[in-house]
Amino acid sequence: MTKFIFLSAFLFCFIIINKNNLAQSNEVVQVSTPLEKIPAETTISINPQNPQNVVASFYNKNPKYPSITDFTYASFDGGKTWKEVPNNNPEKRIQGDDAVAFGSDGIVYHSYLSFFGSWDNNVRKQYSGIYVSSSTDGGLTWGIRSVVVDHINTSAPMEDKPYVVVDNSSSSPYKDNVYIAWTHFQKYGSKNPADSSQIYFSRSIDSGKSFSVPMRISETGGDCLDSSNTVEGAITAVSPDGNVYVVWAGPKGLVFTESKDGGKTFGRNKVIGFVYHGWDMEVPGIYRANGMPVTKVDLSNSKYRGTIYVNWADDRFGDPDVFVKYSRDGGRSWSNPIRVNDDKVDNGKYQFFTWMAVDPIDGSVNVIFYDRADYDSTETGLTLARSIDGGKTFVNYKINQPAFNCNPDIFFGDYTGIDAYNGEVIPIYMYFKNKNDLGIAAAIFHFKPGTQEQIK
Repeated sequence: MTKFIFLSAFLFCFIIINKNNLAQSNEVVQVSTPLEKIPAETTISINPQNPQNVVASFYNKNPKYPSITDFTYASFDGGKTWKEVPNNNPEKRIQGDDAVAFGSDGIVYHSYLSFFGSWDNNVRKQYSGIYVSSSTDGGLTWGIRSVVVDHINTSAPMEDKPYVVVDNSSSSPYKDNVYIAWTHFQKYGSKNPADSSQIYFSRSIDSGKSFSVPMRISETGGDCLDSSNTVEGAITAVSPDGNVYVVWAGPKGLVFTESKDGGKTFGRNKVIGFVYHGWDMEVPGIYRANGMPVTKVDLSNSKYRGTIYVNWADDRFGDPDVFVKYSRDGGRSWSNPIRVNDDKVDNGKYQFFTWMAVDPIDGSVNVIFYDRADYDSTETGLTLARSIDGGKTFVNYKINQPAFNCNPDIFFGDYTGIDAYNGEVIPIYMYFKNKNDLGIAAAIFHFKPGTQEQIK
């Protein structure tokens, strides 16, 4: 969690998708509690051992727990109801940029930043670190946190946007490895060209008890200004045979790298696409918005098994749209970008803050994004887009969240979340409850696996 703050048509694969953006059969439920203040940056994961067990997390403040900013939320009824779980917070650090991920064995991992005094040189102590905790009871209790990296008594370097992922492929020789990638700022906010941002990576081979020494996997970095020329959005994804993929965005565009030995070493970086006008985009009513990439792999037994998908947003057609591209050959070649949202091109409407999940059972590609196609000014709704043909076409479903107006004075976070399992799809997101406060809600979709048919 950082400091608040055209391609001609022949290169673009424009797909006409079914116009289905009407009120759909989905249940919206509240996840945050009334006490929580300005919660943001959501993450969610479904337990493959028990799909009724869902774990979520997001940054927030709760006056009931004045020294705690580390919260997780557990559900045992498929996301209909949630239990707030406040976790221990040694040294009363600020915690954020949460990510949660279940392993195939039912262990859930929670990665997060843990920092203090990062922008205040007058404090006695400064910290900047990344930690991972795990839970074996579906998120009700959490074990001792493991250190991925920690800097004590210094504001530099600074770590940012870690995202934990587990190798859940039954055919992988590295099954159950835990991976995490993030942005490493040599000196956050520095305008000095000598200071750079880089992508770092670490792994655990003992169920998150310990992590390897962080290593740099970006060959070319970016600046430290936390904008489009900074390298960010690094998320790990794992193939059925255990290959580890990481994609991020920066001044060169979308950059891809691969490990064939379980995260010990990585190959050369490869530019696989472009984020037009950069990942840091202007959206009216939003403090800041980004189009950073999200990377996932199909682990299902569908005919698209092993496909790598990358999801991002950019404004190549005049206003922000949501895109997906895919590789069926392990990243050697890539499709043209597929426009996911189905409104008219260059209509001045905004789609932003996208996230993606690939169902490990039916192979469907499910994308959430904020959507202003039906609204004016800063009024905002949400859409789920779903593909059952390997990302070639998408059907849009309106999430039954009442539209809300946005306030640029309130930090809206940097991302949303979504997970999918055997036709169950659960996006989780921020919304404005009123002008000055946010809430967190989840939308529960039930699809007949491998189809666009909703089960009521």
